[in-house]
Amino acid sequence: METRRPRRGGKKRFLLPLALLCLAVLLPGELLPPSASASSSSPAAGGGSRKRRWVGFDYYVLALQWPGTICRETSNCCDTNGCCRSKPLKWFTIHGLWPQYNYGGWPSCCRPTKFNINKILMLMPILEKYWPSLYCGSSSTCFGGRGPFWVHEWETHGTCAYPEIQDEYDYFSTALYLYSKYNVTKALRKAHIRPTSGRKYAVGHIVAVIEYAFGAMPSLVCKNGSVQELRLCFHKDYQPRDCTLETGTAPNSRSYCPRYVTFPSYKPSVMANATEGISNQASKPMASYSAQRPGLQVLK
Repeated sequence: METRRPRRGGKKRFLLPLALLCLAVLLPGELLPPSASASSSSPAAGGGSRKRRWVGFDYYVLALQWPGTICRETSNCCDTNGCCRSKPLKWFTIHGLWPQYNYGGWPSCCRPTKFNINKILMLMPILEKYWPSLYCGSSSTCFGGRGPFWVHEWETHGTCAYPEIQDEYDYFSTALYLYSKYNVTKALRKAHIRPTSGRKYAVGHIVAVIEYAFGAMPSLVCKNGSVQELRLCFHKDYQPRDCTLETGTAPNSRSYCPRYVTFPSYKPSVMANATEGISNQASKPMASYSAQRPGLQVLK
């Protein structure tokens, strides 16, 4: 039986976790994890299609994108596309935090809700940096038609993580915490795996590096011989677990990874300053916090 954590209340719930999150991003590995159910599994639905009606879930996938693989194919820009900034993204960015079933499916669009952006305003500077959309156009959403990429991720996946994740703030701060603590970019660079033009790396080496660093095996998704996504898997108590074998591992699949892969670089597209402006309302709390913590360095 899962342990349902009590709903935290009001102002205290919002401000204290925010301070912890800021430190988590700046100083990874130094903080306590978010609270969660102690159970690592729940009853899974029977077989069938991969997307099924929500009946709980068993574990999380934290999907990370390599911007070079996606952005090198960007043919047009818009003011929401992270590929169009003046400086290229040289680290893995977040695609989403996805509840999954052990048998291979996942729940989708579970609780009708109207996205409340006010709950994540104080996270916006971090989201802009580490969780940008790498595409143009509005994403399809479950309950509101179309909207920003973050709305799509919350409505499609975040609403299915209840009761472990209660609302928008819980969802995005949890994903950012895991992203910071299990810093894939840093682990690969430490093993001398860098986005060097034309350099190929053995998939077995990449997997071994991440498994050694975090104690669990990741999964890779590739496109045309380049890493497109690296996925980490977590129990419901946020401890790492091995990822299950992806359906895209077959040699004839579109996401198949060959024995050696690349991490391509890219040149930013023409809309140089499209997404670099962050609203004053969102950036002021972060600036104030940073001023109180001189010497803190953001992840590179």
